[in-house]
Amino acid sequence: MPGTRTTGHFTFADWKEQPVGPEDTSPRLAHASVVNTFTGGIEAAGTLCEYVIVYFADKSGTFTGMELLTGRLDGREGTFALEERGTFDTEGTVRCRFEVVPGSGTGALTGLRGNGTFTARHGEQAVAYSFEYEVE
Repeated sequence: MPGTRTTGHFTFADWKEQPVGPEDTSPRLAHASVVNTFTGGIEAAGTLCEYVIVYFADKSGTFTGMELLTGRLDGREGTFALEERGTFDTEGTVRCRFEVVPGSGTGALTGLRGNGTFTARHGEQAVAYSFEYEVE
């Protein structure tokens, strides 16, 4: 997708995780409610994010989620939602790809389309992201 590329960081402001079903099974399901703060090209404090996580016996796994961001994207104000899909390995590295949910942009972000990535390592305070987008 041609468009504008922006970068920045996000930090976890809150992470609440609950098992779904028995905790002693493999694979195991969990649900996490997360609050993030984005800086850089995306400026959004107090995002709303919900993940469904699958943990495998070796502690690696996969996740899907939806995140709602309200703030600014390169100075344009509005709200948009991201669909996120990722994996994590036994070393503590998380890899995620995300895409704007079509039709979710509001305000100056109406018509927003885009996708991005981040790679996080266990223990990092700030996680770098890259996001390529266009606004119709």
